Amino acid sequence: MAGFTRRDFLRASAWALGGVVVSTGLQGCLSSSSSSSEPTAERNLAFEHGVASGDPLADRIMVWTRVTPQDASTADIEVSWEVASDLAFTELLHSGSASTGEARDFTLKVDVQNLTPGQSYYYRFKANGAVSPVGKMKTLPAAGIEQVRFAVLSCSNFPAGYFHAYAQAAQESELDAVLHLGDYIYEYGTGGYATEDAAALGRSLPSDNNGELFSLSDYRKRYALYRTDTDLQALHAAAPFIAVWDDHEVANDTWMDGAENHNEGEGDFTERKLAALQAYFEWLPVRPASEDDELTIYRSFDFGDLVSLHMLDTRIIGRDEQLNYANYYTPSGFDAARFTADVSDSSRSLLGQSQMNWLQSQIAVSSATWQVLGQQVLMGRMLLPAEMLTALANPAGADLGTALTELVTLKLRVQAGDPTLTPAEIARVQTVIPYNLDAWDGYAYEREVIFGLARSLDKNLVVLAGDTHNAWANNLQTLAGEPVGVEFATAGVTSPGLESYLGLPAEAMPQAEQAITLLVDDLQYLNANQRGYLLVTFTADEARADWRYVSTIKSRDYVMDTARSKALTTLPGRNNRTLNPIV
Repeated sequence: MAGFTRRDFLRASAWALGGVVVSTGLQGCLSSSSSSSEPTAERNLAFEHGVASGDPLADRIMVWTRVTPQDASTADIEVSWEVASDLAFTELLHSGSASTGEARDFTLKVDVQNLTPGQSYYYRFKANGAVSPVGKMKTLPAAGIEQVRFAVLSCSNFPAGYFHAYAQAAQESELDAVLHLGDYIYEYGTGGYATEDAAALGRSLPSDNNGELFSLSDYRKRYALYRTDTDLQALHAAAPFIAVWDDHEVANDTWMDGAENHNEGEGDFTERKLAALQAYFEWLPVRPASEDDELTIYRSFDFGDLVSLHMLDTRIIGRDEQLNYANYYTPSGFDAARFTADVSDSSRSLLGQSQMNWLQSQIAVSSATWQVLGQQVLMGRMLLPAEMLTALANPAGADLGTALTELVTLKLRVQAGDPTLTPAEIARVQTVIPYNLDAWDGYAYEREVIFGLARSLDKNLVVLAGDTHNAWANNLQTLAGEPVGVEFATAGVTSPGLESYLGLPAEAMPQAEQAITLLVDDLQYLNANQRGYLLVTFTADEARADWRYVSTIKSRDYVMDTARSKALTTLPGRNNRTLNPIV
């Protein structure tokens, strides 16, 4: 099968490009050329999916909405927008109108230009007497700012539970942007992953969209379902999104030419991926690629001279197929030599050469205090004792609690230099293998290239990650042991995490988390069983991560679990760049 080329990407993006108009001021727009065969004035319309802003720059920002016909007509609809400096819309700065229709699922994106750096604005849409909710957005600041603050979220599975994390993040003050690191939707149908409580929660998939997603119509309907959620609408209205996809926007464990959840008989994978990405571009407030824009979905945002945020695509553009442990078992046992050679192979790529070249250039030329990577999968080395991974893979045949206790005891004895340890005992904790080959551990060479670059250029590196549904914090260092930065990973919004594999009671989870943190050398923090989000704050003196957790996603009633909240910081400078607890 041919790889997913840049031409394919532009094709998916271009389908949504027709839904983007430009607003340069009052009554300034470039309307689409399509016309309605039926006057909008005769239509009953509604803004059922809220509003959104995204991809802010210093002088412009994208705004989005979808207008929903309340009849069966497929005729185009004229939609107008307003942007003001005040909530009452008395200081109107932008207005205009354009038509949208069935060809882009009745969505509309406006690139609002000629704005002032670091300023907040309000926006809304109108169509035939219907008025959308009001959204608040903010442009990127100029140099000299004192603070940048992000809410970081990922992994929101609608049938799995309520989106309380979105609701809470919407209440955070002084947000510069929301970073959504992927798995904005899930492609599974009824009976698929994490759908077992959907009926009881009133979050069942609708009858016309309750199968696995394959077609453009399928993906569009799934986005429409998610965007009816009032908590997600509240967060979109509260701050601009800077988003990137992970795998479930297409299919589980996607790589360039396939996915774990794309099987024989399910059609051409490239066509499925193109349909998925078209729907993504239609429904998310991101700028579409163009023929003269080689950055595609990976792109940078400069928050003055404090933060350079580089959003990466670790899924679609350049990822080689994931390694599989099952392929390394032989009749005589695990072929460790072949596995080691493959996992460290310099030809294996997660980003692809074009994206890697771009990232190296962006980091090299940036003079910002913090170089921040917004991306999907864990970058830290998650090397666990091999016997523990065996126990996780076969929980029914293993006493995980006992194994953890024994391994922790041995690790503490190794750290203390206990001379009575036998070689076999030492091997139990020092024979380690990657926890997740879908993450950067499965693409070790490219990770070392990035670490080496950050070290050689003396950059302060902070990596943000999603994907695992759990909260993690890692120290990042080269193979030679030189510190280069830290990683903060957010818990999922609703998708179940490590607790579903550990099979331990809730009261045993804190002890298990401490055990895993001890066993993984670079790991400094883990919350393995709660859902929530991450708040990251950057100043010239520190980068701080605050993990926020909700008490439940299985009930409408919830509180914030402040007892298990966590905060860590890192300091800039070659002699720092490691994690420190908040005292």
